[in-house]
Amino acid sequence: MFHKEGFKIILVSFTITMVVALIAHYCIDIEWIRLTIQLSAFVFLIAILQFFRNPKRITPKNDTHIIAPVDGKVVVIEEVFEKEYFKDKRLQVSIFMSPLNVHVTRYALGGKVTYSKYHPGKYLVAWHPKASEENERTTIVVDNPVFGEVLYRQIAGALAKRIVNYAKVGDTAVQGEDAGFIKFGSRVDVYLPLGTKVKVQLGDKVKGGVQVIAEK
Repeated sequence: MFHKEGFKIILVSFTITMVVALIAHYCIDIEWIRLTIQLSAFVFLIAILQFFRNPKRITPKNDTHIIAPVDGKVVVIEEVFEKEYFKDKRLQVSIFMSPLNVHVTRYALGGKVTYSKYHPGKYLVAWHPKASEENERTTIVVDNPVFGEVLYRQIAGALAKRIVNYAKVGDTAVQGEDAGFIKFGSRVDVYLPLGTKVKVQLGDKVKGGVQVIAEK
């Protein structure tokens, strides 16, 4: 199963792969060169298919839990001052996605979307300390009956050139459902109320839509 954001790229990549393979088959007589070109084309196609995969996840919905919004590695757990929306201290949990991870963004909790804003910006590496404030990003806030308002931020990385955000103000966010996509490497920050119990540690690898990363 593949994400809808990848359909066009997958079709183009499949066409390019077939054309390259056929040209190599009919136009190159040296076998090892022909096979190398054909293999390289198919490896490219497999890489594209792998990146846009969208595995089915069954989310155990629970308003007292915050689930991982994406697959990846926990790179930040710290108390910070969130200055865009809350303008006060929050507990930040950041998950970094490599190009090999599933890049679907899922709602970490259920509730009403109260804020959704896109910010153009730079393309620093996603783990850079200033990436959260200077990179291209989207900021979304979901109002949950247990946690109150929780903010999450999709951040572009050095390779990510497009952030897709489906959340609109007034939408009902359903925990675990598709909330967007970030193409080619990135990071998601989650800003939780102080006192929230974090259930992961730095360096942990998490599974989006399934794994609990914090609880009330």
